[in-house]
Amino acid sequence: MASGVTPERPSSLSGLTEAEAKEFHAIFLTSFIIFTAIAVVAHILVWLWRPWLPGPQGYASLEGVGETARALLPLIG
Repeated sequence: MASGVTPERPSSLSGLTEAEAKEFHAIFLTSFIIFTAIAVVAHILVWLWRPWLPGPQGYASLEGVGETARALLPLIG
């Protein structure tokens, strides 16, 4: 080898080495899981505040959590 010449890196379609790709994958996966967990918690909190499926009398019939649970049970079962 001549001095100053670096050996060729095996490259993939993305241009990353296998170690770089694994590091990126780990960061991406962690970020995706955190984002999904935050989204699930946000959806649950919004559902408790204002359910998407109101009862027979509209949203007025779902003022409390107990009413929400009773209205949701027939939809599940």
